[in-house]
Amino acid sequence: MIYRGVEMDLIRIGDKVISRKRINESIDNILKLRANGMSQSEAGEKLNIERTFISRLEGLGEVRKGQSIAAAGFPIGNKEEVEKVLKKFGVDYYMLLSEEERNKFASQDTGAQVINQLMELINKFRGFDTVILMASDYRIKMIRDMLDNQIIEIDIGKSPLKDDVSVDINMLTEILKILKG
Repeated sequence: MIYRGVEMDLIRIGDKVISRKRINESIDNILKLRANGMSQSEAGEKLNIERTFISRLEGLGEVRKGQSIAAAGFPIGNKEEVEKVLKKFGVDYYMLLSEEERNKFASQDTGAQVINQLMELINKFRGFDTVILMASDYRIKMIRDMLDNQIIEIDIGKSPLKDDVSVDINMLTEILKILKG
């Protein structure tokens, strides 16, 4: 909720007032304890939270390690670097386009042919468990709504992007380390 330009932490639900900050801090504590080796039961006991809640929380955010991974990005300025990292971590499929390539893709065929090609690409990306998406804020939202798999978002700018943008290679590498183990 935003009040006079300031994001508010409090949300009213019926007669309850909920602190988003308190929820986020609790989630952070749970995840820290679990990442440091505590079982769900131990973390629950320490924080006075039911183990089943911790299990459901982890299920909400789970990205399965070692599953199939694809990546898509546009308009990417450092394609060669991104491609090198994707290959290094064995990403199963990727599609990276510069702004020039994206414009060429959109204008090379008739509208019907472009739509058919886009539908084929969407179908192809749906075949992967996880998709790393490197695009503008608007494109990420639009593509996320079309895919039904886990999306890892790397927002490279506010739409509309008209020039190539470099992806943070360190961030991409860290994401892939986590996904691949």
